Amino acid sequence: MKGLFLTDTGQVRSHNEDSGGIFYNASGQLMAVIADGMGGHQAGDVASQMATAFLKEEWATCSKLNFPDEAEAWLTKTVMTINEKIFQHALQNEACFGMGTTIVIAICIDDIITVAHIGDSRCYILNDNGFKQITEDHSLVNALVQSGQISKDDALSHPRKNVVLKALGTEEEIDADIQTLGLEQGDKILLCTDGLTDKVLDNELLELIQSPDNINAIGEKMIELANNRGGEDNISLIIIHHDPSPKEGEQSC
Repeated sequence: MKGLFLTDTGQVRSHNEDSGGIFYNASGQLMAVIADGMGGHQAGDVASQMATAFLKEEWATCSKLNFPDEAEAWLTKTVMTINEKIFQHALQNEACFGMGTTIVIAICIDDIITVAHIGDSRCYILNDNGFKQITEDHSLVNALVQSGQISKDDALSHPRKNVVLKALGTEEEIDADIQTLGLEQGDKILLCTDGLTDKVLDNELLELIQSPDNINAIGEKMIELANNRGGEDNISLIIIHHDPSPKEGEQSC
């Protein structure tokens, strides 16, 4: 299994409110994290960095997980704790009032992946069944699509497409959506912020991620494309390749 994390400030913003990384517990099991911070007075980076740092710290001391229900229980508990920490920090620090962050987390246990998410940061999977978004955006436009008020095409250009209905740290209590899927050799997982998906369509992501290039080159091309189309937001992504034989230039997990 190989993994790549990339983040880019973009072409417009002065600082990066995204955070993330690929981390390992004592048993060498992989956890991937992407967080997209939001909030006034540049507090979004505080929220996203708090989330990533706490997840990294907790995962480092996590015992080996053997079954998906163990990963789901760990994610449920840890996300609840992070939410409380961010919420309380915002209450106690005026400059951080209203801050929060999206989060998407993937834990890989052998041929199983467990994914948790809050907000509109996404997880996609490429396998023999095609390329599919497996998370459901907690956003205004997705709610409008789900209720039949607008089409998916309308959502792409909707003036409020960046309004998130659910974010880590903005409420006293919050639940993540959690799901578990099986992996086959050769499958690829993409985690990303809306800085990528607002600029690069799903069919374009598919064309890039299914290329024979190594995942480093694929990730760099994705960020380059988003930046070439304006890069108004920070852009972050993780690609995980469930393949035992790294290509030249790739990092083995």
